[in-house]
Amino acid sequence: MLQNFDIAITGGGPVGLALALALRDSGLQVTLLEARKAQETGTDPRALALSYGSRLLLEQMGVWQQLTQVSPIRTIHVSQQHAFGRTLLQATDLKVPELGYVLPYAALHAALLQAVSNSAVEFIQGANVQALNPQAGHAGLTYLHEGQQHDLQAKLVVVADGGKLLETSHPPMTHDYGQSALIAHVTCSAPLPDTAFERFTPHGPLALLPYRDGYELVWTTPNAGLDAMLALDDASLLAELHARFGDRVGHFLSIGPRHSFPLKMKRSPSVTLQHTVLIGNAAQTLHPVAGQGFNLGLRDAWSLARVIQRQPEALGEPAMLQAYLDTRRADRKAGMAFTDGLVRLFSNNLPLLDTTRAASLSLLDCLPGVKKFVARRMMLGA
Repeated sequence: MLQNFDIAITGGGPVGLALALALRDSGLQVTLLEARKAQETGTDPRALALSYGSRLLLEQMGVWQQLTQVSPIRTIHVSQQHAFGRTLLQATDLKVPELGYVLPYAALHAALLQAVSNSAVEFIQGANVQALNPQAGHAGLTYLHEGQQHDLQAKLVVVADGGKLLETSHPPMTHDYGQSALIAHVTCSAPLPDTAFERFTPHGPLALLPYRDGYELVWTTPNAGLDAMLALDDASLLAELHARFGDRVGHFLSIGPRHSFPLKMKRSPSVTLQHTVLIGNAAQTLHPVAGQGFNLGLRDAWSLARVIQRQPEALGEPAMLQAYLDTRRADRKAGMAFTDGLVRLFSNNLPLLDTTRAASLSLLDCLPGVKKFVARRMMLGA
């Protein structure tokens, strides 16, 4: 039997769940399809860096109030290895309580999942989408659930599943950085309260995000050296970390389980198709430097919900899709250019750039207006 909806969302990660929540009081028929079953969710080991702007959006959705495993970021310390230049971004300069927050991916996902489960949104877990067919009057989806094939059509299909559904028919433009991120929780002898660190090295950026009794480490390394790093014992890896980072937080004492993933920038050649919109990682996947990826995806979801609610009679029509594109163009372009530019500028050891980069960080610290502009972009987007 063919199912009909106003909106069908594929992908029950945080961005897809956030969109469903933002639409829960719209009066529209919304379904959310997630490939993983209930018992398969909540195992992601990553920590998320949320901006203050993302907090404001999650408050509007009624989710922020349910989160308890949150550590604030009030200062961001930016530096370069083998150079004296550094800059400090501080919440007090922008007259906000925090610049951002660190929390487990799994905790945010669980809170969003609970909120959607308590709403009128039809949420189907274990629904493996097989095909998307955008057409002139609607978009069709075929999915498997509990061994049965189902077909649905919707006035608007939103792809929030990372983009795999369209990789064959609409392959993304990809840049492989030749790097991977090693993530783990570390403790140290002299942690600085509420302070995050972004340390640029010739091998790639290194971030320490304050969380609980220590820091969540995001260590970028060339792919060729990843296996050797993972093979090091804890003491040797912490010694190498200290050599890259210095003693700003004292000595590193312990490191938890290690995980890694490859780093690529991907963007869809088109964010909209007939009666179809791509958001979050389906639209763009960023390098983790400066922690912009999820925050950009959350703004995608919120902006799309606002456009839909302003034009419900034009759901999925070209005018509505164009309105969404116009709303998101500047923020998406700026977010991708900012993160990609940081990696390309700082992840090398070209002698001619060393002095320039150090001077740039020192100059930025002496220009309050420019520093506030950078911090506001990181918090709120373009």
